[in-house]
Amino acid sequence: MKTKGLVYEIHCSNGPDSLTSLLDSAGLSEVLSSNKKQILIKPNLVEALPPPITTPAALVEELVHYIKKNSPGTQIIVGEGCGSLNYETDYVFDVLGYTQMALRTGIDLLDLNREPLVKLAKKSCRRWPELHLPKILFESFLLSVPVLKAHTLAGVTLTMKNMMGTVPPKHYQQGGHWKKASFHSGIDAAVYDLNQYRCADFTLLDATIGMKEAHLGGPTCDPHPGKFAAGFDPVAVDSYGAKLLNKNWQSVGHIALAHGKLGCAAPLNVRTL
Repeated sequence: MKTKGLVYEIHCSNGPDSLTSLLDSAGLSEVLSSNKKQILIKPNLVEALPPPITTPAALVEELVHYIKKNSPGTQIIVGEGCGSLNYETDYVFDVLGYTQMALRTGIDLLDLNREPLVKLAKKSCRRWPELHLPKILFESFLLSVPVLKAHTLAGVTLTMKNMMGTVPPKHYQQGGHWKKASFHSGIDAAVYDLNQYRCADFTLLDATIGMKEAHLGGPTCDPHPGKFAAGFDPVAVDSYGAKLLNKNWQSVGHIALAHGKLGCAAPLNVRTL
């Protein structure tokens, strides 16, 4: 399956079957039918703030039903490691409706901030020549579900930056005001190196509304994009999302660094359903 530079999009107004049509067209059903690993869904739940700042529980619930249909019996986990110093990820799950969703669907919720870790090393990584990450990331099919957002430091926060929720505060808070504060220093190189160790196997991007200027507040996109997008290439998905936010991917450091190495930011092959 040729996936580099390929992104599928669908307008939400296409009806209740939009998500199924998108994921089928993108090839996820085919991959799920042969998948032998547990599935780890990684939403963006950086803080206990409502959508569009965070990934809606209702969207993840739809995705869970889709996975159950296409990969019966596979263990499904929703994992996140929140960034706030004031509370733990379980609180975010409760406030944003994930706890009730998990009870309805029979899936597991996991605080990635507390998971057993593996220590990895890559000499090619300048920012993180060594990195600690949850072991479960390497035991799972990783399905990222970010929301469309600008970011004041990184330009955008989409699927590659969504991986920052996986890093352990034990190693990456370093006295900062946020649980992953050390990533704010040289953020683009930090995000790029992180994704060299582990990036998403598949991404479902919620671009229904979009945060126009910042990731924790401020104005939403006007007009709202009203779309979902999906693909196996994280760099292509991020390039696509940057364009929706009226940003050139070449001006977004971590996308520019990853282009040609972890995926293709250009030329994009966007298929509209």
